[in-house]
Amino acid sequence: MSAPELSSSFDEARARGRRFALALAGLVLVTLGVAVLSLFAGRYGLSAADTLGALLNPDAKTPAASILWNVRLPRIALALVAGAGLAASGAAFQALFANPLASPDTLGVATGSSFGAVLAILLGLGSAGIQGCAVVAGLVAIALVMMVSRVRPGGDQTGSILMIVLSGMVVGALFTALVSLVKFAADPQDVLPSITFWLMGSLTGATVTSLLSGLPLLIAGGAILLALSWRLNAAALPPDEAASLGINVRLLRGAVILAATLLTASVVSLCGLIGWVGLLVPHAARFLFGAANERVLPASMVLGALFLLVIDTAARTMAESEIPVSILTALVGAPVFIWLMRRSSGRF
Repeated sequence: MSAPELSSSFDEARARGRRFALALAGLVLVTLGVAVLSLFAGRYGLSAADTLGALLNPDAKTPAASILWNVRLPRIALALVAGAGLAASGAAFQALFANPLASPDTLGVATGSSFGAVLAILLGLGSAGIQGCAVVAGLVAIALVMMVSRVRPGGDQTGSILMIVLSGMVVGALFTALVSLVKFAADPQDVLPSITFWLMGSLTGATVTSLLSGLPLLIAGGAILLALSWRLNAAALPPDEAASLGINVRLLRGAVILAATLLTASVVSLCGLIGWVGLLVPHAARFLFGAANERVLPASMVLGALFLLVIDTAARTMAESEIPVSILTALVGAPVFIWLMRRSSGRF
């Protein structure tokens, strides 16, 4: 490549980077705008004056301040971080396995975390116990997957990835059965309804304390994925080709799986099982910004936060009783996923 062609290529890459940065900044502004509008939405309407007064005086003993600081702000914050975490996990799994149908459920992390959470609910543990049990069970699930999926040294890399996916399905089925066993043992008058509603996904129990307890793992997992996003493009390469680029595929795969596991387990521990975010949003990000993972991952985080915030706001305002979030994500996600698939002619 001649010097003028090389310079033109660099200029084009910089222009693409600027366009992406501007588009991402625009999405962030839209998300912040929707978050502000969500402050007013709910069964108890808040005016702009009430909201501004409550924000400026958080210690005020008024209904507006109580609702804003104890209910809506923690819930909006949880919707943002949960949506970003699930979308980032899905994007990482899809890139790692080169599988458009991969999602946080692929490795059985979501069902493993749900088992830990429902077991803690059955034992009457508090929010900290539920989060701790969910994270531990999620890590146990991924450890089981890695143990079951081991192949001989030097074995086929594609076969190894396939074994991981299949092992995740098997471990997920195992933990689903354990969740059913916990539901069978639960008190049908008191504990069972709580477990059933929690499994449908809900951000109702969001508090500042629960959010702060889950935030460290969410930040750690997200930071690792963003730091490795440039290297994820080489994850599908054969080990020899990746090694020539200075990338240890096995180490990269382990770090990505660990980070995505932390994200998924933390979200599940905070708000239950919420489907479709990790599957749908990364496809939307690739549809808008291309397949480069250094763009797909941050775009997925912003789009996931926006998507779950809109869904949760609708869930708490559409009917007299709150609609479980996972029902709305499925109702919205399935048609949108079909539309994206048709627009892409079945190729992601």
